[in-house]
Amino acid sequence: MFLQSDDTETLWEKNRQYLWNPFTQMKTYLDDEPLIIQRGEGVRLVDIHGNSYYDGYASVWLNVHGHNHPRLNEAIREQLDQIAHSTLLGAANVPAILLAERLVSITPPSLRKVFYSDSGAEAVEIALKMAFLYWKRKGRPEKNTFLCMGNAYHGDTVGAVSVGGMDLFHAAYDKLLFPTLRTPYPHPYRFDGTEQECLDSCLEKLRRHLDESGDTIAALILEPMMQGAAGMIRMPAGFLKKTEELCRQHDVLLIADEVATGFGRTGAMFACDHEGVQPDLMALGKKLTGGYLPVAATLTSDAIYEAFYGDYEEMKTFFHGHSYTGNQLGCAVALANLDLYEETDLLSHVDRLSRAILSEWEPMRQRRHVGDIRQLGLMIGIELVKDRKTRESFAWADAVGVKVCRRARDLGLLTRPLGNVITLMPPLAVSQEDLTAMIAILDQAIREVTE
Repeated sequence: MFLQSDDTETLWEKNRQYLWNPFTQMKTYLDDEPLIIQRGEGVRLVDIHGNSYYDGYASVWLNVHGHNHPRLNEAIREQLDQIAHSTLLGAANVPAILLAERLVSITPPSLRKVFYSDSGAEAVEIALKMAFLYWKRKGRPEKNTFLCMGNAYHGDTVGAVSVGGMDLFHAAYDKLLFPTLRTPYPHPYRFDGTEQECLDSCLEKLRRHLDESGDTIAALILEPMMQGAAGMIRMPAGFLKKTEELCRQHDVLLIADEVATGFGRTGAMFACDHEGVQPDLMALGKKLTGGYLPVAATLTSDAIYEAFYGDYEEMKTFFHGHSYTGNQLGCAVALANLDLYEETDLLSHVDRLSRAILSEWEPMRQRRHVGDIRQLGLMIGIELVKDRKTRESFAWADAVGVKVCRRARDLGLLTRPLGNVITLMPPLAVSQEDLTAMIAILDQAIREVTE
């Protein structure tokens, strides 16, 4: 649909009257001039006024190869000429089968089966239900608790919120949630000591939880290498591998939430690959379709799959599913997306680019309100502080992160803050020239807002 210039005010009014935007304080949004996107091209988005912006958040961490990519567009058209959707309940379809094979071939070897859903939160929810029922099927129903990381974010469904740890998002739902155990995710910048001391302290607390409660813990769930919504917190090297070893020692399943970190965002195809970790379950979403359609997946081991395998009358069936599970259009574009990863050698591009920009952070590091810059691959967080020496945070009411991102929008870059942490998560295929321009815009916005 192409708009005439006089349609723009009408759209703004319809946004005000009918649409409730997610994770958006509508009063603030509507008091400002709402951003309404009309089209995209490459790493840029264009609004209904014709203004062009860098997509500095990959449309909330989704986009890979850029918008309006001809290969991905064509994959959807070709599939549409055959069929748009048929159910996966008690049936199958061609692209869903081929994509499952492809996912098993690129994920850690421990993962052998694929269960589809529509979003990362659903993929997490499925992993939790599988882990919970696995132990029941194995005759150990006492293993029914989940061990989670502090400040974790795994999505917004009730199960995913229960294993989350961000009070800002989750505390209001306390009466809806099931109880969990919680252990700290290592955050060297906010730890009073060295990075090694932070790692050792968090490992000791994890070990204590497992020693005391391992017999009742079904699974440990974590975001490997980088916590996303908590503020782009980078895990110290070695922590992930040690966590896997501790889970194995205590007979606790390991769930890797790779919704944000998967498909090359951290420089490896999956964040678990950085330390050769093989989880029992893995949740995938976001970049699976290149940012085109809502397809997610939960991958699991043969051992977990086999716990649900039996004759009909045994009632071992995994009674879970979604209407659009394994949608053909989504699976077809996901296959084309993964073809492009290989053809463009995208992981090597991300690795080269992530190293090439390291020196470009230096001017920003000198800003008196930039406390820390955390990067792994093209997953980047810039933490703003009131006092760099004491690491004192800005007050929530100051809305510094919001103001910086609003100024960046004026300068031609779209991104979203995580409190006082400014994120930069561009499409993975971004050029060095465009990424350099994005960094320069952020630097200017930070300087103008905070100094």
